[in-house]
Amino acid sequence: MADLKPADALKQHWTDALPSTWKPYAQLSRLDRPIGWQLLVLPCWMGLAITRTGHGFFWGDAWLAVLFLIGAIAMRGAGCTYNDILDRDIDAQVERTRLRPLPSGAVTLRGAWIWLFAQCLVGLGVLLALPRLAQIVALIAVPLVALYPLMKRITWWPQAWLGIVFSWGALVGGAAVSPEGGVPLEAIALYAGCIAWTIGYDTIYALQDREDDALVGVRSTARLFADKWRSWTSIFYVIALALWTTSAAIAGSGLIAALALSVIGAALIWPMLQSVDDARPETALAAFKRNALIGLVVLIAFALEPAWRSVRPFIEG
Repeated sequence: MADLKPADALKQHWTDALPSTWKPYAQLSRLDRPIGWQLLVLPCWMGLAITRTGHGFFWGDAWLAVLFLIGAIAMRGAGCTYNDILDRDIDAQVERTRLRPLPSGAVTLRGAWIWLFAQCLVGLGVLLALPRLAQIVALIAVPLVALYPLMKRITWWPQAWLGIVFSWGALVGGAAVSPEGGVPLEAIALYAGCIAWTIGYDTIYALQDREDDALVGVRSTARLFADKWRSWTSIFYVIALALWTTSAAIAGSGLIAALALSVIGAALIWPMLQSVDDARPETALAAFKRNALIGLVVLIAFALEPAWRSVRPFIEG
C-alpha cells in the first residue's frame, strides 16, 4: 500500500527514493506535489519584496526568505495532514483522492497525528526565529487555518477561506521587514490581491472534482460557478492584478510594476485560462500548476525596484 500514489501526484519525484515506510508520510505532506508550498511561500516573499521598495534589500532578508521557505514546506505539510485526517472518509469516496495515505490504509490515524505534530514543531522553530511583530501576525492565522477543512461543508466559498489563510504570508512578510513597525499598507493591498488570486487558481483546481464533489456533498466555487467558471475566474484574476498594482503604487514602484503586471496578465494568465478543457480534468490540473510561474513573475516584478536599490551603490561606486 505504501507505494500507491494518488492520481494527481507526480509520477517521478525524489520522494520515490525514500524507504517504503517513509513514502506515505511524504505523500501525506504532499512533498511529491511541490506546487502547494510554492504557492504558500510566494506571498511571503512578495510581502518582503514590496515592503523593501524604496529601501532596498538587506543581507538579513536572505535569512528571512529561507525561514519562509522552511516554514511554508512544514506548515503546508501540516495543513495537508490535518486536512486529510478530517477528510479521510470523503477522500475514500473521491476518485482522485481515494489512494491518499489515510483512506488507502498506508498510514494509520495515530501515525498521521504524530506526523502532524512533528511538522508543527518545525513550524514553531521557524516562528520563534522571526521578528516579534511577524510572530504575532503569523499566530493570528492559526485558528483560521484550523477551520479551513470545514469550509467545504458549510459554504460554497471554501476557495475564499483558502485565500484568506494561504495568502497570510503577505502580511507576515511585510511585518517582518516593516521599517515603521506594524503591517504596511502595501502589504495589506498585496494580501487582498493574493486572496483574489487564490480564489482564481483554486477554482481551477476544484474543476477536477466537480462530479465527485456533487455526489458526496462537497461545495466549491467550481460547482457554484458551473459553466460560467471561466468568466468568474477571469474576474478574480483581474481583481488580483488591480490590487497588486495598487500595492506597488502605494510602495512607490507603480509604473514599473504596472507594466510588468500587464504583461503577466496578457502573456501568462489569459493563455492559462484558455488552456482548460472542461471535458479533460488533467488540463485543469496543468493550468493550476502554471500559477507557480505566475506568482514567481509577480514576485520578480515587485523585487525589481528594491533589487536595483541594493546593487546600484556597487555599480556606481
